[in-house]
Amino acid sequence: MSSGSSSPVGYSGPNYRRVFRALVSNALAREMTLRVSFVLTMFTRGFWFAAQLMLFEIIYGNVQNINGWTKYEFFVFMATGMIINTLIEALFMPNCANFSELIRTGNLDFVLLKPIDTQFLVSCEKLDLGALSYLLLSGSLLYWGVSHLEQPITAGHFIAYVGLIGVGVACFYSLMITLAALSVFFGRNQGLYDFWFYITIFARYPRDIYRNFWQGEIIHVLFSYVIPILLIVTVPASVMAQKLMQPGWLWVVLIGLTGAGLFVSRRIFRWAIDNYRSASS
Repeated sequence: MSSGSSSPVGYSGPNYRRVFRALVSNALAREMTLRVSFVLTMFTRGFWFAAQLMLFEIIYGNVQNINGWTKYEFFVFMATGMIINTLIEALFMPNCANFSELIRTGNLDFVLLKPIDTQFLVSCEKLDLGALSYLLLSGSLLYWGVSHLEQPITAGHFIAYVGLIGVGVACFYSLMITLAALSVFFGRNQGLYDFWFYITIFARYPRDIYRNFWQGEIIHVLFSYVIPILLIVTVPASVMAQKLMQPGWLWVVLIGLTGAGLFVSRRIFRWAIDNYRSASS
């Protein structure tokens, strides 16, 4: 089944900016009606944030650095990972996780009938704006880490950092939408999302720590130059922390693999939709 339907005469297509604003407005309305849930989410995220911070405070109380990452450099890294994961969780994860339910219940049929790009609607229909509150904590940690670095941050560093954050979000999204699309063939995609969490856990630590043993070298190569999980957080964090050990060509690797990932994920999604058997067939 192909996505979309024939357009009436004179119809120039949907205004995606206006549609996205409407989705944001609906998400805000949901958050305002579920204030208790919002408060509980803030509490649990704050507890997790404090626990992580205390853990690495303890670790750095016993060592000067971890594979070249000093305490405040690592806090910049940690904050960067939190920012990227928060954006993914707020913008895309609820929708991609719900994609298998659309298939199971047959509601994907109604999505395909709407005169808008199916991947856009599947990816952005329900936004978890409450998750964006975590940006306050991660942004505070980033500021704290940067303020303790020896060299000041320039506007160029900040612009590059923001751009690379966007690249990291796009890279994670390409992997997530690919796994979601495969649920067309596998039904429930719980196993696929287990795979997502298993491989993204490697991004919680700097790329350099995987180079001390031969098993780590396999992880280092696979998740740097095939699926760039280790570059998504390490590269922007290295820019903000001004770590010279990170060669500039890693930018090219990350941006190139992200572009390839977006292209391939788009092809896989369209292929999956073309092979989707509607609930009425």
